[in-house]
Amino acid sequence: MANLALLIFGVVFITQAVSWIGKSVLQELAFSLYARIFLSSLYSKQRTLRSQVLKEKADLAKTSSQDEFAKWAKLKRKVEKSLADLETINSQLGSAKTSFSLRFSSVLWLVTTGAQLVLVWWYRRQPVFYLPQTWTPGVVRWILSFPSAPSGSVSSGAWCTVCKRVLSTLEEIVKDLILPSGVTAPIPTAPVPATSEKTPAARIEPLEIEHDKLD
Repeated sequence: MANLALLIFGVVFITQAVSWIGKSVLQELAFSLYARIFLSSLYSKQRTLRSQVLKEKADLAKTSSQDEFAKWAKLKRKVEKSLADLETINSQLGSAKTSFSLRFSSVLWLVTTGAQLVLVWWYRRQPVFYLPQTWTPGVVRWILSFPSAPSGSVSSGAWCTVCKRVLSTLEEIVKDLILPSGVTAPIPTAPVPATSEKTPAARIEPLEIEHDKLD
């Protein structure tokens, strides 16, 4: 029973580790290793063609299409051929990466989620371990032994759920310890320049209008 508990915990831990690291990160690392082993010749040709295209484009830019038309046309055909070859290699590498991504995703699913489903179903009738009868009431014992494990025991499905929950809680605790808590800082306002002397307020004098007296 201890071996079964460790086996299920190991599979759940691998699944959680994949979630922590990120599927895309693992896929890029795996493809880099795969490319170095199986696609090194294509990448070498790609680098050679890129250098060749840059050199031919530089030569084409130095050649006048009016004074040296024959040489210019020949260089232009070489550039177009090199670009077509480079595009072909890029397409081959893109197809290889897409195919690898599909295979990698399938294998990763089988190792993580698929393995959990198989373990839970295959050992559904076998208890992972037993709990003392006085620890849990009857309803809880039934839930822990669901679906087919003996009463009073912890089933593979329940143990798998407990492992997931514990690892998720540990992840949250570690994040809270590592990542600083967000502190809301006050929004800075534009400073108001202080004046040493107070400017006297403008005073509006009443206007006196004299009317000529009518004779």
